[in-house]
Amino acid sequence: MYDDVLLPTDGSDGTAAAAEHAAALARAYDATVHVLAVADERNRFETPSAGLAADAWAEGERERAERAAEETVAALPEDVAVERAVVEGIPHDAIVDYVEDAAVDVVVMGTHGRTGLDHYLVGSVAEKVVRTSPAPVMTVRIES
Repeated sequence: MYDDVLLPTDGSDGTAAAAEHAAALARAYDATVHVLAVADERNRFETPSAGLAADAWAEGERERAERAAEETVAALPEDVAVERAVVEGIPHDAIVDYVEDAAVDVVVMGTHGRTGLDHYLVGSVAEKVVRTSPAPVMTVRIES
């Protein structure tokens, strides 16, 4: 049923909970876990008066995404087949693009469960993926 499980990671501490679920699915179905980290191409701090230059932002995001992918791969059990990818883009769009391009069967991702003003201001990558992914999405609540 599931040959390819996508585990998006942002490097947050709570990714471990989603990784446990992804590993359990991979073991049950002899599937491959695809660990995906997205270097966010949107520089929210690039303004003429303050913030980070585009090159500095891109480099920092790429380093963060590389680190997130490596840490998540290291957290998975050794008996689970893993593929690792780091891409640039807008996180929810890049995740859905990966689902389509890699023919992923299921996505397992953490959600912070933000509500109210936090949800309005920050939004939810998981929510956007749930709404647009062609594959089923399992969300795992990450306790803050």
